Amino acid sequence: MAVRNVAAPPTPWSKNLAEPKIHDTAYVHSFSNIIGDVHIGSNVMIAPGTSIRADEGTPFYIGEGSNIQDGVVIHGLEQGRVKGDDGNSYSVWVGENTSLTHMSLIHGPAYVGDECFIGFRSTVFNARVGNGCIVMMHVLIQDVEIPPGKYIPSGAIITNQQQADRLPDVLDSDVKFATHVIGINDALRTGYRCADNIACLAPIRNEQAKNSNMPPITYSTHSTSQLSSSLADSIRNLLAQGYSVGAEHADVRRFRTGSWRTCGPISSTRESEVVAALSACMAEHQGEYVRLIGIDTKAKRRVLEEIVQRPGENGSNGSNGSNGAKTHQSNGKVAQASHHNIGSVSSAKLSDSTVAQIRGLLAQGYKVGTEHADARRFRTGSWQSGASLQVKNESEAIAALEAVMNEYTGEYVRLIGIDPKAKRRIVEEIIQRPDGPVAQSAKPTATTSGYKAATTGSAQGSGMLTGKTIDQIRNLLSQGYKIGSEHADARRFRTGSWSSCTPIASNRESEVISALESCLKEHSGDYVRLLGIDSKAKRRVLEEVIQRP
Repeated sequence: MAVRNVAAPPTPWSKNLAEPKIHDTAYVHSFSNIIGDVHIGSNVMIAPGTSIRADEGTPFYIGEGSNIQDGVVIHGLEQGRVKGDDGNSYSVWVGENTSLTHMSLIHGPAYVGDECFIGFRSTVFNARVGNGCIVMMHVLIQDVEIPPGKYIPSGAIITNQQQADRLPDVLDSDVKFATHVIGINDALRTGYRCADNIACLAPIRNEQAKNSNMPPITYSTHSTSQLSSSLADSIRNLLAQGYSVGAEHADVRRFRTGSWRTCGPISSTRESEVVAALSACMAEHQGEYVRLIGIDTKAKRRVLEEIVQRPGENGSNGSNGSNGAKTHQSNGKVAQASHHNIGSVSSAKLSDSTVAQIRGLLAQGYKVGTEHADARRFRTGSWQSGASLQVKNESEAIAALEAVMNEYTGEYVRLIGIDPKAKRRIVEEIIQRPDGPVAQSAKPTATTSGYKAATTGSAQGSGMLTGKTIDQIRNLLSQGYKIGSEHADARRFRTGSWSSCTPIASNRESEVISALESCLKEHSGDYVRLLGIDSKAKRRVLEEVIQRP
């Protein structure tokens, strides 16, 4: 749906907060902008980059079968109305089977009749254009009424009625051309609607596979065999919270530059269909990177970006044979923690996952930095910046990080990933504690955290909170956030109906850990998730499952 598809704002001349009315068969591109009392009829095509704003002049009407092409602007003055074919008053009326082509401007009060063609960058303002008119490129029509069936050549300026009355009639070839444009855009509308629906695409892709003498790709709407259970849980959790799910892919060259391409949009909110669509994307782009996207459509932001496939992987859900530790992606399609097969640089101090993270940051054009803090500063979250790392490749980055760790032995050191364009941090991860570097193994141990292990299962079934979870708790507390927890049995988990554990009022790390372990014990057969809460902004900054049944 459109980038903005909202009610008109309250103004001195309009307080009715009218909303767009869009027919189910219309196609509205996600990069269009529709505001206020806009009626869009059946089989209408709204292309990218259009702006249809009934926030001053209102209402607007766009008739059945018309197409509004890229960059078109439709707006209207507060004063002035035209009479529509239904007898009502409108700021802008666009009839049936009419083409408003690229970059044209229709500014109310304006009437454009049925089966008209308005050419590139042409303007209609305070005017009526009769049925069947052909308006070519770069035309200005203002303060006049164009009789039906007239032809307006490119570059014409029609600003008085005498000019309008002398215009030539359209030819049969002109009518054929305008009809052809309508047919093209109706085919585009059908195609775009199909592209949004995996059920529509599947048979087409299967047919392509047959024609190319390749085995057809099978799309299952009931099986998650291609996806790990943890990835299926991620999808389920996103859908349960009302988020949309998408997918992107990139070959090795595009991955290095961060130039991801979208797979077909996933419009469904049914788990089986979303899983099928993601599996289809992975199958179609074998040999490429594929990542899962979680999208908060209301806030217009991404809440998750998770790589679920890398080049050269065979799609098994098991270990790759080098070691059994899981990567942070928690997905069977992603190689299991060993990155030596793609030329990683060995490090005596940094864990394999940290080396992989550095590689990913540099490949996407991000900067790498460090911060350090002694025990007192760590407790108050007062980190100090380390030396600036002006590095160009992975080996230089690892050497620079190890130098910082050596310089601040006995202190906490954390890796910082920085997006220089957006001027924001995208990663903050502790890589050294006072007792030494973070363990090479991704497997949690009791000594990692320094706290007594809980007696019930954690997110990885180890019987305690993982070192990663304790690091998250410590990091949240250091930034002034509150900690909470929620639990859900299998049925409630599927519907996203979480229940709160006992509130955690303390901001002391040991007491928070104790409270979380109590929640884990009390709900040992349930899902439990850790919450990070920004009490000032009244929003959650983290939701992470730390225990599964």
